[in-house]
Amino acid sequence: MRLVFAGTPEFARVALAALIAAGHEVALALTQPDRPAGRGLRLTPSPVKAEALAAGIPVLQPRSLRLDGRYPDEAAAAHEALRAARADAMIVAAYGLILPQSVLDIPRLGCLNIHASLLPRWRGAAPIQRAIEAGDERTGITIMQMDAGLDTGPMLLAEAVDIGPEQSAGALHDVLAALGGRLIVAALERAAGPGLAPRPQPAEGVTYAAKLDKSEAPLDCGQPAAVLARRVRAFDPVPGATLRLPWLAEPVKVWKARALPAAAGDAAPGTVLHAGPDGIDVATADGVLRLLELQKAGGKRQPVDVFVRAAGPAAAR
Repeated sequence: MRLVFAGTPEFARVALAALIAAGHEVALALTQPDRPAGRGLRLTPSPVKAEALAAGIPVLQPRSLRLDGRYPDEAAAAHEALRAARADAMIVAAYGLILPQSVLDIPRLGCLNIHASLLPRWRGAAPIQRAIEAGDERTGITIMQMDAGLDTGPMLLAEAVDIGPEQSAGALHDVLAALGGRLIVAALERAAGPGLAPRPQPAEGVTYAAKLDKSEAPLDCGQPAAVLARRVRAFDPVPGATLRLPWLAEPVKVWKARALPAAAGDAAPGTVLHAGPDGIDVATADGVLRLLELQKAGGKRQPVDVFVRAAGPAAAR
């Protein structure tokens, strides 16, 4: 098929690469404007832009697609380019801009979205992280026919995967990105052959995956250890969970942790009960959180035995 692709991060780049490898003609790619990144804050293209340019695909980076929004000239130019592309379908994956109805109506088959959850659970911006944080045992990919709502359109294809008991958001992201690329290729094969059978989303079970915020990073030991361990996994790699240890002036990043069934006794939440090569045990409202991989400000990730050895006698106080 002749396609337009709209996406920005690595999750979307994997899907774009899969579509190219499957032999589809991608006439145009839309992605977010270049953003400052790295220590030098140099303007850096998105993964989708880099993939598209390497494949010789024209790229547009409008700041809005709404003709009545803040950037009407950019939106109008994008509308014109979309019409000129004469695409059979527009594939959307983690694009980051709202698509107004005027855009949804342009492609012959409309716009198909690759969403990283089993809809209607976890509509919204951070479905991978929120699924882990909530303790879900399964998630997946849904290919959805887009409408003007927030991830509310009819479902075309879906496939589930298990969430591992110690799987981080980064690791789950990679699994779902690959699955998303495979499913969108399968959806287009069906669309070109026997056709797709849209199914409305159930009215029950709707949840919203709010965008991640840096303010969520600090771990509150007034919560149960099991909840905190899930948050550590959900926030790896972004924004990274943080915790204050009594011998350090600044919070540390906690990259791996495990909830222990052991009781913390009368220790107040946040008390360090033990610091050794096997872990740093911290009392919580319910159970003990064992820290297994940490990172000091300005440092590198370290397994806990290296971290404790570097802290020396301070960790034993």
